Amino acid sequence: MTENQLLERITLNPKVMMGKPVIKGTRLTVEHILRLLAQGASFSEILDEYEGLTEQDIQACLLFATKSLESTVFMPLSTETV
Repeated sequence: MTENQLLERITLNPKVMMGKPVIKGTRLTVEHILRLLAQGASFSEILDEYEGLTEQDIQACLLFATKSLESTVFMPLSTETV
């Protein structure tokens, strides 16, 4: 599946979840899926929890986040002292 095909799985609609990016046809936000992954959930655990979700949907969330961050400049949340 191409990057464009994956990204087509993510939609933004101001009337759905306050305009946050969601997996097409669901109310599952990209943010929620990323948070589950960050908390250690595996693809298979997420797929078991949400009927109808596919591995490509999760991959689309990861790709969407990657693309969203490509042109973002970050300020550190904290600084390290050496």
